[in-house]
Amino acid sequence: MDANGIDAAPGFRAALAVADAVLYEGYLLYPYRRSSPKNQVRWQFGVLLPEPWARAHGLEGGGVAGSAESWWQQTECLLVAPADAVVRGRLRFLQLRRRTSEERLPDGGHREADRVGEALSFDEAVPRELDVLASVAELLAGEKRLDLRVPGSETVTPLPGSAGRTRWREWPLSARVTLSLTPCETAATTAAAPLPAGETLFRLRVRTENAGLEPAPETPREEALQYALIACHTLLTVPGGRFVSLLEPPDWARDAAGACVNAHTYPVLSGDQVVLSSPILLYDNPRVAPESPGDLHDAAEIDEILSLRTLTLTDAEKREARATDPRAAAILDRVEAMTPEDLARLHGTTRDLRPAGPVPWWHPEADASVSPDTDAVEVAGTLVRKGSRVRLRPRLRGSDPQDMFLDGRTALVEAVLLDVDGARHLAVTVEDDPAAELNQWYGRYRYFAPEETEPLDGPLDGPLDGPLEGEPA
Repeated sequence: MDANGIDAAPGFRAALAVADAVLYEGYLLYPYRRSSPKNQVRWQFGVLLPEPWARAHGLEGGGVAGSAESWWQQTECLLVAPADAVVRGRLRFLQLRRRTSEERLPDGGHREADRVGEALSFDEAVPRELDVLASVAELLAGEKRLDLRVPGSETVTPLPGSAGRTRWREWPLSARVTLSLTPCETAATTAAAPLPAGETLFRLRVRTENAGLEPAPETPREEALQYALIACHTLLTVPGGRFVSLLEPPDWARDAAGACVNAHTYPVLSGDQVVLSSPILLYDNPRVAPESPGDLHDAAEIDEILSLRTLTLTDAEKREARATDPRAAAILDRVEAMTPEDLARLHGTTRDLRPAGPVPWWHPEADASVSPDTDAVEVAGTLVRKGSRVRLRPRLRGSDPQDMFLDGRTALVEAVLLDVDGARHLAVTVEDDPAAELNQWYGRYRYFAPEETEPLDGPLDGPLDGPLEGEPA
């Protein structure tokens, strides 16, 4: 792209690093061997299969979770932009590439083999990118549809020693991207108008479909994946404009954010000029930890643990991993080259987020009256403090998506905390969590706003007089 393209947008580099992790999430899991059971069923996120095959297999749902396969995904996000702004997008996905080993026959011919020497048959993948753009004025005049195609290919490479050859094959892919833009009303504010003159709040919709017609409905999944867009996601920028968070929208855009419908993907911000719409749920402004030495294809795992366990593989297991996939070989090379100092950096990092200068009012060093072990907060007429029991009711928006799995569970309050804005939070451990005692020992809690809980203890005897303990008068 040119210097004014999508790559030049502030926040794009950080978003791209996360997008690369999304692209290869679960691509190949420890112990990185083809024979490992966890590597028998692959491609779990953002899989868009051809529409006829998907419909025949009942893949019609529209939930946010990108682990639910479909033939389409939809992103809706909010942007503020003038009429002359241009929306730039980049569709990214993996194209399956089948690597087949073929042994040489005495007559000079070849036949497929599971293995020829150290050469294994395996499904690799090739990253693909397709760019789209449209001006705001163009989209206000009507939706814009782009039909995109990735050609198939087939190559053959001889193996050393005339033992046979390796055949790589990719099947053609077809995709359809539809862009549309709708002006949104903004809520009135008590201050000045929230948007400068000439700017409008819009809802941008990006719908991506697998437009392929093959294979036949009775084809098994492992073969249908040959025609799939795998780990499909979208990056969006709007130079001259800005995006609005759907996770924490400002009051004037809250209704518009609630009206956005996302299916099989969810958009988050990287700065205010870039959106990453990912099949894996993320926070706004996600980042790859700077201590991470490279992709291990399992972002939910700890780099230190995976690296140390990789070092414990036997020589035979390492040979198989290297033969399985070039990315597995790269992981082994990187881990084996790590020094003790490299490993120590993975053990943990403490970042002091306190601003420079005088200790702020909210820090315990500045106000000894703030005491998480004894402070309390009133919830539905009940005084909640350390030791109280509550039922968890996470709010639908602005929460960690994984908190929704805890809806209705009971928890024990471990501390009442005060944040930099003066808001209170409850640190809790889930009561039926087998690791509850270990989490208490480590001090690893889950955090909820008081209004996200229902007290299970008795109500207050009477109204509170004055501020709660530890709260400024």
